[in-house]
Amino acid sequence: MPASRPDIRTFLCRSDNIGVLLHDPETGACAAIDVPEAAPVLAALDAAGWTLTDILVTHRHTDHIEGIAEVKRRTGARVTAPARAGLAVPEVDVAVSEGDVVRVGSLSAEVWETPGHCADHVTYWFEAAGLVFAGDTLFTLGCGRVMEAEPEVLWRSLQRFDGLPDDTRVYSGHDYVLSNARFARAAEPGNTRLAARMDEAERAKAEGRFLVPTTLGDERATNPFLRAGEPALAHAVNLSAGTEAVHVFTALRAWKNKF
Repeated sequence: MPASRPDIRTFLCRSDNIGVLLHDPETGACAAIDVPEAAPVLAALDAAGWTLTDILVTHRHTDHIEGIAEVKRRTGARVTAPARAGLAVPEVDVAVSEGDVVRVGSLSAEVWETPGHCADHVTYWFEAAGLVFAGDTLFTLGCGRVMEAEPEVLWRSLQRFDGLPDDTRVYSGHDYVLSNARFARAAEPGNTRLAARMDEAERAKAEGRFLVPTTLGDERATNPFLRAGEPALAHAVNLSAGTEAVHVFTALRAWKNKF
């Protein structure tokens, strides 16, 4: 285990992007996970009194990278991004692929390639700290929209998260919690733990909070896209109880697209 537990700040960017700062108190190193826009990231740094050393990019979509150039100009932070994104991410210093290790001070993360939402998407798994930065692959009570692959590609990416410990904290790239909760309740109305999370999500919204991070334990119990092997979810999409989970997932994702 690391000598110090990392400090994390979350805040809204744009309309529903979630900005994240990860700070290592042992060394003073600090990383932003994506930079949806510059001003909120810089404001969060000023409020915390932290110096940005790194930017870890999950994928090339504009709403995750638009503020990188300005933040790098202001801070000199090193930009790490998926190799598969090519030149689509600005100001890249380090290009990473599956199995690479990224360090933020004394903290280290393994890079997972998690395509499905887009072909270049990566996830950063800080095992010792029990943290995973999932971008737009896994959301609280949901998952990303499939945009550059067949649904089974995103399903395979999601299976990697399912192997993590229950207490792993999951940081996602957007606050879609309420809309995801409404869909999850429609798909699995008999899930009492999900009903409690829906209530929690509504309270958080009323108080100006959001349910990020979540934990893998909560997601395994309530996220329909991780629970596609459950008979109740097969029934919800008019498939038989013995249907392979990947086919249930595909039907659930298609339903969510229109929900």
